[in-house]
Amino acid sequence: MGDTPQRSAHAGTGGTPVATSHERPAGASARVAERSGNPGRPDGGLGGGGGLPRARAFGAERAFRGLTLAAGSTVLIIIAAIAIFLIAKAVPALRANTESFWTFEGWFPNDDPPKFGIGALAFGTVLSSLLALLMAVPVALGIALYLSHYAPRRLGNSLGFLIDLLAAVPSVVFGLWGRDYFAGPVADLSAWLHTCFGWIPIFGEGPYGSSILLGSVVLAIMVLPIVTSLSREVFRQTPTANEEAALALGATRWEMIRTAVLPYGRPGVIAAVMLGLGRALGETIALALTLGSTYAISFNILEAGGNSIAANIANRFGEANDTGRGALIASGLVLFAITLIVNITARAIIYRRREFTESAA
Repeated sequence: MGDTPQRSAHAGTGGTPVATSHERPAGASARVAERSGNPGRPDGGLGGGGGLPRARAFGAERAFRGLTLAAGSTVLIIIAAIAIFLIAKAVPALRANTESFWTFEGWFPNDDPPKFGIGALAFGTVLSSLLALLMAVPVALGIALYLSHYAPRRLGNSLGFLIDLLAAVPSVVFGLWGRDYFAGPVADLSAWLHTCFGWIPIFGEGPYGSSILLGSVVLAIMVLPIVTSLSREVFRQTPTANEEAALALGATRWEMIRTAVLPYGRPGVIAAVMLGLGRALGETIALALTLGSTYAISFNILEAGGNSIAANIANRFGEANDTGRGALIASGLVLFAITLIVNITARAIIYRRREFTESAA
């Protein structure tokens, strides 16, 4: 009792048949393993429980990995090449400059001796872009929230498509529209702002016309579809469980958005705003047609004047000599650095929210 019955090699005796591998001659298993390229396993790596086959030396996965590495490296190489080109072309003009490049407010690179500065241009670029974001971001977030959480899906998709069409309008069209048709209403708005809020330094007196305010309003309209589209998609990615949990606890629609949607979508909104800021910083033709092309640092956004780096390059490149072109390239180098700083800052802010990056992955 308790003895294990002996297994028989013959099925007819009623015993358990011996496994087929046991019937191989001595040394057969080793020969099979050697033929399969895996001498450590008697069965050659075949059968249940076996290890995965060895990856090929030049498989599709390794080729794809190399392709993606080459693509990412190409982007870095292009950025480095652009920076080297700008520096090489800007250094001769910077050496010939007789004024401080950072503080001088004039632009006379064609004179003898040449004198030019980036101070007023950088100030106008940053000021007009920040004002454009100040006007566009609240409107864009309101539109995005309405399209994602209030409007019926069919209506939201239709309105979202119409807003996205603004991004397809060329910048020269916005510039011509702002200069020929929108300048009058903005001038009237400037007079009203000075009358009611003239005690604020930015709302000083005129003359009103092509001003920082006009350029900022046109920029805000151009930035609006970018921020709206990205924010709408981010808000739609909010987990349904978070929204339903807030509503189940008795929260209103706005309280649910404030406690569940906005915190989850904050990194995405920051990325959208930074992308819109980069779009505003690099805008050329629209600002060239709507700004007054002056070289002065002034916080009065209502008076005629203002300028930006990109608009100045577009306006002055045709009449520039060798030193003048070098000076314009030097200003482009400053704009290149500002754009890089903006994008690096946006990435740093996003990566601080690890839960956003992990959920997006």
